[in-house]
Amino acid sequence: MSDSPLSATPLLLLPGLICDARIWAPQVEALRGRRVVMAIDGYGEADSIGAMAEQVLAAAPTRFALAGHSMGGRVALEVIRRAPERVASLALISTGTHLPRPNEADGRFALLARGVEQGMDALIDAWLPPMVYEPNHLKPGLMDNLWRMCSDCGLDMYERQIRALLARPEVESLLSGIACPTLVATGAQDSWAPPAQHEAIAAAIRGATLTIVPDAGHMIQVEQPDALTAALASWLERV
Repeated sequence: MSDSPLSATPLLLLPGLICDARIWAPQVEALRGRRVVMAIDGYGEADSIGAMAEQVLAAAPTRFALAGHSMGGRVALEVIRRAPERVASLALISTGTHLPRPNEADGRFALLARGVEQGMDALIDAWLPPMVYEPNHLKPGLMDNLWRMCSDCGLDMYERQIRALLARPEVESLLSGIACPTLVATGAQDSWAPPAQHEAIAAAIRGATLTIVPDAGHMIQVEQPDALTAALASWLERV
């Protein structure tokens, strides 16, 4: 029987740091005709990766496909730790599995201090541009839309989420036990979550598919939406 919105496994899409459902808008639009597609609109007051995962599980269908971007990839792995039987397939997009690295806290708190002293606009102006492959800055509306989304999330959310990231649990040991169809993907020009990092993640997960999207940085969903959507559609066919 072919998939229909009523019969196909629902898809949950998890955003990253100071992002919300808008980061997944192209994929929701492209994929929702084939199945129920739900982009989580942030994590509210959750201040730990575990609390974010519990929030996702409380809102999720009984069984679902799960894709997480950046911090959302770490939330997705925490969902796998807590309820692997509910996840039919997993996509880890522009993310990481390492524990905090030296000087990571310094960098994140320096941005927070900038936001406290100069406002959220100044924080975004420093944080956002390196997240996007520079030629894509010229795409009409792309940077304005990303900037507005991050601004709407606000300084308090940034602080909660960086504290959650700095206290993140170990997840590398989970990778070898993942048994569902898994996609690992990033942008070829993602300097924050580079291809080599994703090659290692894919190698650790049995049967994982690795996709490196050309001409994309960290905000891959909106930088090269068609390419990422195609990778997700192919992954969903394996469910």
